[in-house]
Amino acid sequence: MLAREIRLFFTAWMFFTCIPLPARLAAWVGYDTALMNGAARHFPLIGLMVGVVAAGMYTLGMWLFTPMVAVALSMAATVLATGAFHEDGFADVCDGFGATRDAQRVMQIMKDSRIGAFGAIGIALILLIKFTTLAGLADHDDGQFLAWILVIGHMLSRAMPVVLIYAMQYVRPEDDARAKPMAQAISLPGLIIALVWGVAPFSGLIYYYEDGWLFALGLVPVVLAMLLMAWWFRRRIGGYTGDCLGAVQQVTELVFYLYALALMMQPADDSGAGNIST
Repeated sequence: MLAREIRLFFTAWMFFTCIPLPARLAAWVGYDTALMNGAARHFPLIGLMVGVVAAGMYTLGMWLFTPMVAVALSMAATVLATGAFHEDGFADVCDGFGATRDAQRVMQIMKDSRIGAFGAIGIALILLIKFTTLAGLADHDDGQFLAWILVIGHMLSRAMPVVLIYAMQYVRPEDDARAKPMAQAISLPGLIIALVWGVAPFSGLIYYYEDGWLFALGLVPVVLAMLLMAWWFRRRIGGYTGDCLGAVQQVTELVFYLYALALMMQPADDSGAGNIST
């Protein structure tokens, strides 16, 4: 049982990060569809890895440079760690859904490796909003607060696509799918494990900060954003594709950061979060 869970985790590692595994370990893990589907339960753990990379680079950047440079370096580090996997999916969704209302044509456009006007504009805007939001949070940072927010954002946002995998139909034909495989099914126990992983880092924020529990309420806008996107995908193409999962990850991550910033901007006497304390 433990060996299988380890294989599932490293399966997710191999396909959703650019961090290489030793050749012998990769050969032991292997690959089949069942492993990929089972690995979905550990997607938030990949978020933990990426979040730690982001937090570490941000902390180093704060020590050496300005908050804005630290945030930019942190974002660049996550792109390098994942190969812009989710950002690419978001851009493809912008291109496909922005260009036409025909479901088959939408999926054809998303499959195209070239980026169009909608994709370029969409990725530019989401990265700009993410950067300015994190820079705003950095202005309120006590030295470790934003590190927690980054880890939570990456873990929670990687649990949201798992809900789509469980609840919706994968609509791209097998012979038309991307060369890089993805999970297309997950069991209810697997979904529960993914959700537990996704919300687990809130415990650290709640423990270390007096008003940290307020940030757990960020689950509400994150889930609403995921449900809205799921409804949109179902209405437009009848289900989801791998690009749709990447778009959900990017949007829900940003929604959580926006919620955190909005909470931090409130006067301390209203919520207590504007001047969050340990």
